[in-house]
Amino acid sequence: MNTKYSKILQALFAKPTSGSIKFSDIEALIVALGGVVHEGAGSRVALHLNGRVKHAHRPHPGKDAKKYQIEEIRQWLELQGVKP
Repeated sequence: MNTKYSKILQALFAKPTSGSIKFSDIEALIVALGGVVHEGAGSRVALHLNGRVKHAHRPHPGKDAKKYQIEEIRQWLELQGVKP
């Protein structure tokens, strides 16, 4: 994993939870970890990693993920053993 994705991963696990992580960066991180992002209807996406799925909605009109989304994705990654 390159430096860009390492920084995104560190930002996801930082406390207090940041509200300035772009959702597209989270999607790129999942792909870098070997996962897949599937488009759904509207703003819905399914993040697939290690046989597990996390459903989410892309934020709009902004680009930054909401704090609750970051916390949910952090927990989902922790369940799979992903750490910064």
